[in-house]
Amino acid sequence: MRRCATSAMSVLALFALSGSARAQAVAAAEARAFTIADGALSLEAPAGWNRVAPKSGIVETEFAIPSEGELPPGRMTVMGAGGSVQANVDRWYGQFAQPDGSATKDKATTKTLKLAGCTVTLVDVAGTYKDMPGGPFAGGQAVERPDYRMLAAIVETQGRGSYFLKFYGPGATVAKHADGFRKMVEGLVAAK
Repeated sequence: MRRCATSAMSVLALFALSGSARAQAVAAAEARAFTIADGALSLEAPAGWNRVAPKSGIVETEFAIPSEGELPPGRMTVMGAGGSVQANVDRWYGQFAQPDGSATKDKATTKTLKLAGCTVTLVDVAGTYKDMPGGPFAGGQAVERPDYRMLAAIVETQGRGSYFLKFYGPGATVAKHADGFRKMVEGLVAAK
């Protein structure tokens, strides 16, 4: 009798643990889920990306992306956007310099997709990043960060404006998480 009670309690404990693990997995997925366009469109950041408080008031959602060794983490920001797609892409090109002095535009790639009724422009640019720690409109001195890369998406919505999703950081970090960023963007869906 005692053995049966102990076995039953063990089984219940396993179910409780698996229920707890399930709840933790659900909570982690919810922390990675976010919306844009006033909640009309939904995305989910990759597992392992940590949602953090935005460093700037213009950023709506921000994630820190883990790096290897001594490298600083990557950063992914989400914000509403103004201006034309080309003007923004050109501005991003201007935030990078090439070690050989060539034009960043000639080394970058762009691709346009149709997702969830939106036009999405993907940009992949690398080089020495001219980081503006206070933000692009704060003035101040740019900090040059060699061997950086940025993957970005401009999501043009129907009647709700455009949104930027920008993932940048050390080249090795961005390369390691590039597929996750692309899958996140390609997973753009209408919110339920």
